[in-house]
Order: sequence, then C-alpha cells, then structure tokens
Amino acid sequence: MAPSLLTQKLLCFDVYGTLIDWETGLYNAASPLLLQLSPAPSREAFLRTYLALEHAQQAATPNLQYSAILSSVYTQLAAHYNLPAPSPSAAVSFGSSIGLWPAFDDSAAALQQLKQHYKLVVLSNVDRASFAGTLLRLSGEGTFDLVLTAEDIGSYKPDVANFEYMLREVKEKFGVEREQVCVTANSLFHDHVPAKKLGLVSAWIERPGAVIGVGDEVEGATYEWRFHTLGEMADAVGKEAGGD
Repeated sequence: MAPSLLTQKLLCFDVYGTLIDWETGLYNAASPLLLQLSPAPSREAFLRTYLALEHAQQAATPNLQYSAILSSVYTQLAAHYNLPAPSPSAAVSFGSSIGLWPAFDDSAAALQQLKQHYKLVVLSNVDRASFAGTLLRLSGEGTFDLVLTAEDIGSYKPDVANFEYMLREVKEKFGVEREQVCVTANSLFHDHVPAKKLGLVSAWIERPGAVIGVGDEVEGATYEWRFHTLGEMADAVGKEAGGD
C-alpha cells in the first residue's frame, strides 16, 4: 500500500515529459527533416530513434549543454534517415526550440496547488538558458524553490549522480531528508529507475500516449503512486489534505 502523499515534504520534478510536452515539441521541431521522408516514420518510431541518439550523445558528452546535445542529435537524425546534412543554422534552430515546447494544460495550475503543500524542486536534463523559456510556460519566477540542471551537475539523468546532487542540495538548503523527497516524473528510464536505486519514493505521472522512457523494456522501474496527469496528483493531495 502506498504511503500517505503528505508524508513527503518535497517534490523533485522532471520537467520535459512531465510538465512540458517535449514529445510534441521535438516532433514539431523535427518537421523540416521529416517532411523530406516518404513515407515518414510514425511519431512513435521517430521518438524512439531520437531517444536512442540523445541518450548516446549525453553519455558521450555529459558536459555539453542540452541545446547543443539537441543540435548534434538533429544532424545525427538526418544521417540516420539518409538525408543530406542539415545546415548549422538548422541544427541550432532545433536545439533552440526547447523554450517553445508547450506545457501540458494542467501543469501550471497543478504546480500552484502542490506548492501549498510541498517544496518544489526541478531536476532536469537541460541548460539554464533553455529552461528560462520553459519557466515562462509554468507560471514564471517563484514557481520552484530550487532549479537544478544538467549544466549545474555535469551529468545527465539517468545517472544517479544527478539525484545524489539533488539530495545534498535539498538537505543543505531546506533540511529535507531523502525519505521526505518524492521524485515526480513521467520517464521511468530517466527518473524512476535511478530513484529506486537510491531508495527514493516516486510518483509516476503517466501522461497517456507518452513514448520516451516509458516502454515495457524499461527494467527496474517501480513507483509508489501513479497518476495520468499532474492535475490528478494535485487533486489527490488536496483531497488527502481535507480540501474540497
């Protein structure tokens, strides 16, 4: 049986896939490549190809900013599909699309609800400049109590080092112990598997239809809570707290 949601003091959020619809953002940003293909790959097939290339690039260059990771992967995607190499400006444009990716409809309001009960922390595979655009889609400054990025840490999830870094920071800044932290994320691969390696509880924001990091092939992924949307989680917390 899952513990009480209110036993936790801090929610550690993945952003892209959980709060931001990165799959739609990626797919739309890749349209200049995909429109050259006939037939074009399905959205799911494209996203799985993208994930494999991105993960390999992050492992090879953990200190490279996320926007530059995307630019590199864009060029690799063209090669994968046997297309001419994109121009440097086209690759940079793909990498710069992060701040334009749409938020899920429930994200901003749910964050404000959850903020009444928890410290909210970002732990994201992104760089700070790119996240600045995203933050505007999530109610802006003051939404999160702490933002931790791959740029700050020097590695990318699912590396457990990112979560260990987060645990040190929240202990130092807020006095929050690891058993009071709930990893709140969509990706089983990037977040729930490493969370469980460190004994952290987690809430799976399932986001129906999601592809990246949530397939049956992901091993070692367990979680204490499961919700289709962040809004559903916020409502469950409010109900547990005695709200309407």
